[in-house]
Amino acid sequence: MNSPSDYQPASDRYDRMPYKYCGKSGLQLPLISLGLWHNFGSVDDLKIATDIIKYAFDHGITHFDLANNYGPVPGSAEINFGKILKENFQGYRDEMIISSKAGHEMWAGPYGGNSSRKNLMASIDQSLRRTGLGYFDIFYSHRYDSVTPVEETVQTLIDIVKQGKALYIGISKYPPQQARLAYEIMAKAGVPCLISQYRYNMFERAIEKENLSLAAEYGSGFIAFSPLAQGILTDKYLNGIPEHSRAARPHGFLQPSQITPEKIETVRLLNEIACQRGQTLAQMALAWTLRDQRITSAIIGASSVKQLKDNLQALNHLAFTTKELNDIDRILS
Repeated sequence: MNSPSDYQPASDRYDRMPYKYCGKSGLQLPLISLGLWHNFGSVDDLKIATDIIKYAFDHGITHFDLANNYGPVPGSAEINFGKILKENFQGYRDEMIISSKAGHEMWAGPYGGNSSRKNLMASIDQSLRRTGLGYFDIFYSHRYDSVTPVEETVQTLIDIVKQGKALYIGISKYPPQQARLAYEIMAKAGVPCLISQYRYNMFERAIEKENLSLAAEYGSGFIAFSPLAQGILTDKYLNGIPEHSRAARPHGFLQPSQITPEKIETVRLLNEIACQRGQTLAQMALAWTLRDQRITSAIIGASSVKQLKDNLQALNHLAFTTKELNDIDRILS
């Protein structure tokens, strides 16, 4: 078991990362958070996963993002994260923000998915057992399921806070109309929505129409997942699909059919701008996601310490010139 002396002094650790207040709250999040959607499940190498999390924490990443269905197999990312915490981070819990979510299909039968009270209450209890935690810092409704009334889902989240199972609550992937209703209910109950989580990257910008401004209106922080479009916004696929890449894995969400010649040509042009900025494409894509002041944090994944180290270099050059932004928009259009 590691002792506190195994880690960098706290002042050094936190000097490496910018932090930002999350919406209208007193909670700060690192500008870059670590997501455990991929590479932390039962099919993955636990030692590599451990090394990634330790490096992340040593470099100021205090926020670790989970969901009950992360794996594969579903639930195994929470189990592995719990093992890593127990064996390496005893005494550090109060320096961490740990989030989880529920709402996607998780177990067999009519209660194993969606956003009902039955599912959410069972899900958070299961997630706490898998991780070995006494509470989550943030617990999300993972999606609006188009069936469960928003009032039912949100009241359950409020009750989860009041029961002490989570400190804060959030929503993920809610359409604007349902998001507004959720924000209203939470505000009236005195348990405001701390944070809203949506997919956001150069290729997927739908949130710019309403969701970003809506979250800001209600004082919710905003966290972007998949800022690298699952690896497409890197130089990884410029010359085909490499062996062991996410698109080559049989259990991944990124399919080879998504990597079209047209998309790769766009990536090639974006890569030229990144090179002119002295960055990798991944670093520029992260900086681009964080350019909007309404974005609190971006969630990145990592399959190795080297990849995480390289992506954290995005923090060294976050500013864009007007010309760079215009050139990027022209390429994307």
